[in-house]
Amino acid sequence: MQNIEPLQEGKVYHIYNRGINSTELFFESDNYDYFIKLYGNYIDPIADTYAWCLMKNHFHFLVRIKDEAPKTPHQSFSNLFNAYTKAINKRYNRHSSLFQRPFKRKLVDNETYFKNLILYIHNNPVNHGVCENAMDYAWSSYLTCVSDKVTNLKKAEVIDLFEDLENFKSLHKLIVEIPELEF
Repeated sequence: MQNIEPLQEGKVYHIYNRGINSTELFFESDNYDYFIKLYGNYIDPIADTYAWCLMKNHFHFLVRIKDEAPKTPHQSFSNLFNAYTKAINKRYNRHSSLFQRPFKRKLVDNETYFKNLILYIHNNPVNHGVCENAMDYAWSSYLTCVSDKVTNLKKAEVIDLFEDLENFKSLHKLIVEIPELEF
């Protein structure tokens, strides 16, 4: 059995996973909406979110586990994935797991890696050939970062990390590869 390091309060993590056997996780646009709604219910109470991207068969989140999180962080993520799986199984008359287990997590322990992950996550659809620019993809936090929309996303902190909005936009046009990712 794989030894999985528990998520710790006050630490920043790149959380990512894909569908079991690389199967699709999202079949229609309302699936993405529903997943984000569940994410708000299960994860917002225990973590601050800095970036996210939902792709057809995988996802990425950049989160900081809150100090004194009210629930066990690992269990909150498991509850999210289980709730979504149950809804998808019911809606599409399917059975079995949807996500690979255990979900992946990588500790983010420096600002450069943190900043590069934001770029990588937002450009994931570009890297996979889904679109040509991060602003063209609806299912990531990029558009939230550049909008005036009220959200739980820590977008002010993200923009500050890039100094200002124009620099944020400009740096997103660069290709960022993160070789430490393993699927």
